[in-house]
Amino acid sequence: MAYRRTPAVQARLDAQREAVLQAAVGLLAERGYGGCTMAAVADRAGIATGSLYQHFSGKAELSVQLFRRVVTHEIDAVNAAVALRDTPRQRIAAVVETFAARALRAPRLAYALLVEPADAVVDEERLVFRRAFRDVIATEIAAAVASGELPEQDPVLTAAALVGAVGEALAGPLAAAPVGTARPGPGESGNGGPEPSEPGHSEPGNGESEHSKNTTVVPALVSFTLRALGGRDDSDA
Repeated sequence: MAYRRTPAVQARLDAQREAVLQAAVGLLAERGYGGCTMAAVADRAGIATGSLYQHFSGKAELSVQLFRRVVTHEIDAVNAAVALRDTPRQRIAAVVETFAARALRAPRLAYALLVEPADAVVDEERLVFRRAFRDVIATEIAAAVASGELPEQDPVLTAAALVGAVGEALAGPLAAAPVGTARPGPGESGNGGPEPSEPGHSEPGNGESEHSKNTTVVPALVSFTLRALGGRDDSDA
């Protein structure tokens, strides 16, 4: 007769799995994928390495679940920012502004999400991540074209190009960020996710470099996005 877990046992395993993912998020924000070894995650979670394999078959599976968790928080943050804007053009700007500002506030984490060499399964998840942001932007472009706010164009193609351009533009600043400057990653804060990002906001101890990046890189990316769409940038006034 097959063993059936009691509710108490299942609850304990679920809590342990959650602790493992929380620990992995913290390591990812501090050390990137290279530092998220099974042994390091187990040590951070306070369990034996062997116990980790009760939840994940290996680092590849753990990395995928970790990636999905962090990405879900980032997409939620972008959607929340978009919901606060009135027009499609403003909502497109909100996507880029929120994504870039959050990335620069947690550069080690963002670098791991976007460009750090990782397992092939993680690269596949990155494609899903990019498509999710592409779809958010494409929806707003289509609405702006329909309303006459933007000239006629292929919303999906334009959105994909913007996601690629923004990611490439951020790669350099993220790679140059000092190790250890990351804010607590998604899943480490009290509400289970990161606090909303405020463009231009710098945390104590991060120095002026982060503030400088947020006040120069983020507005430049927003301006680039609006110009690339064919819309009128406010700086043109």
